[in-house]
Amino acid sequence: MQYTESMLSDHMRPLTGSAIRAIFHLLGKPGMISFAGGNPAVSALEPEVIAQLSSQALTQYGWVLLQYGATEGFKPLKESVAQFIEPCGLHMTPDQILPTQGSGQALDLLVKATCNPGDVVLVESPTFLGALQALLTYGVKLVPLPSDEEGVIPEEAEALMKELGPKLMYIIPTFQNPTGRTLPLERREQLCALAAKYGVVLAEDDPYRDVRFTGEPLPAIKSFDKEGWVVYLGSFSKLVSPGLRVGYAATDNQAIMRKLVIGKQSVDVHSPLLNQAIVDAYLRNGLMLGHLKRICRDYKAQLDKMLEKLAQWPAGTVFTRPQGGLFVWAELKDVDATAMFQEAVQRNVAYVPGTHFYCEGGHHNTLRLNFSNSSLEQIDQGMDALKALIEEKSGN
Repeated sequence: MQYTESMLSDHMRPLTGSAIRAIFHLLGKPGMISFAGGNPAVSALEPEVIAQLSSQALTQYGWVLLQYGATEGFKPLKESVAQFIEPCGLHMTPDQILPTQGSGQALDLLVKATCNPGDVVLVESPTFLGALQALLTYGVKLVPLPSDEEGVIPEEAEALMKELGPKLMYIIPTFQNPTGRTLPLERREQLCALAAKYGVVLAEDDPYRDVRFTGEPLPAIKSFDKEGWVVYLGSFSKLVSPGLRVGYAATDNQAIMRKLVIGKQSVDVHSPLLNQAIVDAYLRNGLMLGHLKRICRDYKAQLDKMLEKLAQWPAGTVFTRPQGGLFVWAELKDVDATAMFQEAVQRNVAYVPGTHFYCEGGHHNTLRLNFSNSSLEQIDQGMDALKALIEEKSGN
């Protein structure tokens, strides 16, 4: 008997995988300009620094980093993370921090701990497609949260909470992936209050908060949380290195934290101790502030160039103007960005069609553009190529 797809588990059969990961297979084409990924710039990575910190950590901790460790995480890193998130209004103890393999694992563990198959989960529309994949793995029902140019509309969220009784709400409040929008202060406080009022766990995924170019930092949604309904998720992937896979969950809800730890025990026992120690050393040595200033200066120039080119696209194009992060979101007038994608690749330009970020599908006139991993010259060239293709499709 041959094993067929119909024999796979019910919860895995509907999953098609990440559209972004599928696009990566196209990027080896010579001359390809990619606005598709969410990678930090190669210039933002510091192999020499990481090598020094690795040596420093191994010298300081020796065999401890090479042996099994606690699932709860490397204690020095938990201390450093607690200090790192204080500026966004979070006053957490090290015991309230769980190091994870990126914030993606933190979300996976949280869904595993809080949701049953069929439970309703409210998600931004659009939202990070990796989160959609993680959520669907557990057989939940995804319901889009109505949004405007400032993000989720609290009144609409409350109406859905009353009607559907969701278990979880997933929000990216700062430089949201894929739109680049930032949730205003008042809405942050309102969503936190709604989570407590209706008993909905709010997953606040905030990996981009420090990649800010302009404007003033805002306190986290979690900073308004008095009853433990908000779980704050963070990552060092965009700040230090995605390859190290170091993220964290922060919660003062003891019941949730206990189940996060138990869930992690059966997945990987603990996150790699050496990687945790490297990130801890990066923070303790005071390297983050100077690093952020440098990469944000470069990213701002790249963003400004992309916005300049977007302003030249055909009339009717609408796009966001983020204050930070890695992405710009565009909506085309009467052009199908999903159907156009293969032709763009043939012209050596890649992006992510926006439909993949909607749990309900559709919205084929949208696309996500990443600016952080392209030079100014590549942005010039690639955006001009997309402009010409859009003009052809729209008949301009």
